[in-house]
Amino acid sequence: MKTNLLDFNLPQLTEHFAAMGEKAFRAKQIMRWMHQMGEADFDAMTDIAKGLRAKLHDTAMVGVPELMVSQESEDGTRKWLLDVGTGNGVETVFIPEDDRGTLCISSQVGCALECTFCSTGRQGFNRNLTTAEIIGQLWWANKAMGVTPRNERVISNVVMMGMGEPLANFDNVVSALQIMLDDHGYGLSRRRVTVSTSGMVPQMDRLREACPVALAVSLHASNDRIRDEIVPLNKKYPLKELMAACQRYLVKAPRDFITFEYVMLDGVNDRPEHARELIALVRDVPCKFNLIPFNPFPNSGYERSSNNAIRAFREILQEAGFVVTVRKTRGDDIDAACGQLAGQVQDKTRRQEKWIRISEERS
Repeated sequence: MKTNLLDFNLPQLTEHFAAMGEKAFRAKQIMRWMHQMGEADFDAMTDIAKGLRAKLHDTAMVGVPELMVSQESEDGTRKWLLDVGTGNGVETVFIPEDDRGTLCISSQVGCALECTFCSTGRQGFNRNLTTAEIIGQLWWANKAMGVTPRNERVISNVVMMGMGEPLANFDNVVSALQIMLDDHGYGLSRRRVTVSTSGMVPQMDRLREACPVALAVSLHASNDRIRDEIVPLNKKYPLKELMAACQRYLVKAPRDFITFEYVMLDGVNDRPEHARELIALVRDVPCKFNLIPFNPFPNSGYERSSNNAIRAFREILQEAGFVVTVRKTRGDDIDAACGQLAGQVQDKTRRQEKWIRISEERS
């Protein structure tokens, strides 16, 4: 099989070329062609020696996921379903805004966790994505929107908030992050690349040392009782441990705060007493809150909090001095909103069967 060069960050690509008897600068050239120019054809890499191009033809490729479905929302949000083989597809979402363009990237086929309010979690889990499949989503989105180094950058921000738990696929995600940050890759700022985690405490510590980008934590509850129910990972890493990990991460973080994501579930976690519990919970963690109105999906078992409940919750946090945003619902007409990504998952966990059975029992 040919080697997929998208699987390599710059140090790895340099080592690969050294093993081929090539000088280190060749790796930088190839990186720029692949990631800045979006080029997959070695013949088009005109400043590469013909002998090396011929060698690459025989041994290597620039392999990106193929497009299965493309959708565009009325609000300009774009969603792509990309083929990652053996009947699996992952979803990538681009969200345009006045001051930035954000690409939401997937890290797994499905998700190994089982947060009860998340459509991705209901699909079960197949496997981790490779580095090439992760960075290939950014490569593909740039290509789809016609971006070249001479154009104004369309994708200014990347969030690892798509399908999957990024820190459960640690090595491949970090390698992809390093490509995003590399000046020979996409040259993004650490402040503009965000990893979202449900709270994998040991991996948060590893990320702090390996590649400290901006961090968002999917919190969603103000106490362990509720979080145990809706984010089962909490049973392994309860809130006290998670808050301590957040404090440790801030030592090397590019931003001086953690973003806490909080999906608003009617009657579950959206009452004034929950807001007051949150204030006490995070008192030692510099942070901001991003409140997310629940985005319904079939047979979820949850309802979105009312606008009045969200407003009251936000005001309690703001009065305590916190910065609070309420996430705009973008792309919900194409199921591209937060928590709605489902993709195409050949489930190895049989979780889909379980939820179908539960749904049938409820009806």
